[in-house]
Amino acid sequence: MSQPAAHHHSQAAEHHEHAARHHREAAKHHLDGNHEAAAHHAHLAHGHHLHAVEHAEQATKHHVEAHGAVHA
Repeated sequence: MSQPAAHHHSQAAEHHEHAARHHREAAKHHLDGNHEAAAHHAHLAHGHHLHAVEHAEQATKHHVEAHGAVHA
């Protein structure tokens, strides 16, 4: 695996972990009836999800550049 691909996989994992933490916080706040805080954490979770997807896509691009063959 190339260094850039490995970096993007690591970054994707980090963002998934952050998203999971924010989802857990959102759940706690929902149970407490604090819907404003729940929405805030849900929004942060979604942002981390988007970053994770972006890094996963970049890792895939690096893989295709390194190993993909063009078929006509």
